[in-house]
Amino acid sequence: MPREIPFFDALIPTILLILIVSAVLYFLVERLVQAVDLAAYVWHPALFRFAIFVILFSSLSLWWYS
Repeated sequence: MPREIPFFDALIPTILLILIVSAVLYFLVERLVQAVDLAAYVWHPALFRFAIFVILFSSLSLWWYS
C-alpha cells in the first residue's frame, strides 16, 4: 500500500487524502444529525461532533493501512 500518492509531480501523503474524505463524510453525517435533531439528546454537542469526526477518521485510517 503506497504511503504517498503522486499528484502533478508532487507526493501527497495518503493520510491527507483520508483527512479530506473523512471531513466530507463528517459534513454529510452532520447534516443528517441536524435533520434528525440528534444534537438535542446529547450531553455536549461539540464533544459529540468531535467524536464523530475522530471515529470517521480513525476508521478510514485503519481500513486503509491494515
